[in-house]
Amino acid sequence: MLELRTWREKTGFIVILVVIAFFLFFPVYWALSSAFKANAELYLSDPTFVPHRPYLGHFINAITQGPLILQLGNSLVTSTASALLNAVLAALAGYSFAKFDYPVKRPLMLLILSAQMFPFGVLLISIYPMLQSVGLLDTRIGLTVSYIVFALPVSTYMMYSYFKQVPNELIEAAKVDGASNMKIFRRIVMPISLPAFITVALYAFMWSWNDLLYSMTLITSDDKRTVGPGLLLRYINENNADWGGAMAASFIVAAPVILVFSMLQKQFIGGVTSGAVK
Repeated sequence: MLELRTWREKTGFIVILVVIAFFLFFPVYWALSSAFKANAELYLSDPTFVPHRPYLGHFINAITQGPLILQLGNSLVTSTASALLNAVLAALAGYSFAKFDYPVKRPLMLLILSAQMFPFGVLLISIYPMLQSVGLLDTRIGLTVSYIVFALPVSTYMMYSYFKQVPNELIEAAKVDGASNMKIFRRIVMPISLPAFITVALYAFMWSWNDLLYSMTLITSDDKRTVGPGLLLRYINENNADWGGAMAASFIVAAPVILVFSMLQKQFIGGVTSGAVK
């Protein structure tokens, strides 16, 4: 454990923490402050750090005007579906790599992980014609599939790392009692691997929820847009720059992710740190 003994070490450590905290939290504070400012105050030449009179108009307009609620619903459907499907596929693949031996296991695992080495824009170039050929462009199903393609490699490796720590003696004992491989997976392995499963699901959910490029490219219908392109097209474009509305809508959009993370924070931290414990 790191121990700070001299006053210089303590002072330097505090300064570093303050600098990191500033870069982390000041942009959030400034966005929140801007969301509560009326346009007359927001565009002053001398900016104010605290709103003179808190203004709720941006929040009200974001909810009552425009398709934000529809876009939140679209994001919720695609993000939840991709998170659950990604977690299930990653669990099955990770368990296979961790507990079974077959000739192509290592090359197959390297192939899956290699997909993460490419920029997600490059993956999009290959995903687009594939979805177009099967008629899944401009569909929620096609967008969900694209999210799974990007998140699955990392998710598989995370589940693989967790399953490697499950004692083989536990699985062998279940086989002696007559349990099948699938029953062992469902009844024994998955219950003790729930933190990793939740971590993988949260990772996929947050990636899908915050996506802009994939949704902007694969979805063209207004009634199927998700929150990323929806906010950009409405508030910040070549004809308009409504920063107060954009900040207010951004906090509304962030609320579901913050809520989900706060509810599952303990399991998420447990899943992330478990791979480091041997």
